[in-house]
Amino acid sequence: MNIATHPAPTSLRAQAYENFQQQIVAATIRPGQFISQRELMQLLGMPLGAVRELIPRLEAEGLLKTVPQRGLQIAHVDLALVNNAFQLRQVLEREAAVRFAASVSDRDLAAIEQAHLDIVRRARSSPLSDQLLDDAHRVDWGLHDLMIDTLGNGLISEAHRINSLRVRLIRLETSSHSALMLIPAMEEHLWFIDALKRRDPQAVVERLSHHIESSHRRALGLALPDLPRNGRSTG
Repeated sequence: MNIATHPAPTSLRAQAYENFQQQIVAATIRPGQFISQRELMQLLGMPLGAVRELIPRLEAEGLLKTVPQRGLQIAHVDLALVNNAFQLRQVLEREAAVRFAASVSDRDLAAIEQAHLDIVRRARSSPLSDQLLDDAHRVDWGLHDLMIDTLGNGLISEAHRINSLRVRLIRLETSSHSALMLIPAMEEHLWFIDALKRRDPQAVVERLSHHIESSHRRALGLALPDLPRNGRSTG
């Protein structure tokens, strides 16, 4: 007798966490915002029990805290959060990028490059729209996520995903990934992809570090760093 097997259903708590992530990505939840448990329940479309189970995880990850007499507060963006989040990006992504450069196929790199070129083309040929910005964010983070996952280390991937939510909150607070920055950010990625295509580990690390430091400085409202000596913009 054949017995059909089915994957175990995703727990309500896991679904609530995924919904919370999507609210950050969609900018529905804002840094520093106060929200009640019931409001969070309605926003996530989840039962109160799942939301109550979710809160300790969000608090442990620094994405939310309970404030007596006021309720729940989404992570407040301050100097320490900005510096710590971008320093963690440097630590996590440098090794991942070198590993990625050695393992990614030419075909996949060509597809990644083309996705970036398409965003730049659209940004230059038509007015910027919410859809274009959303697509650009997916292309941007898609490359970083893919590099991290190449390490094959679930703990590192999880740390990266949590930190990426912090970075998204930072960008919401500082407008460091606004429409005006879309083309420069994509061109930085293309400059980095050029090093990946050449399988040059030194250039890969230098260009990735420069890209992350540029994002860090944008978040702080500082002047961008000079290009490395062997730097060459593709834009």
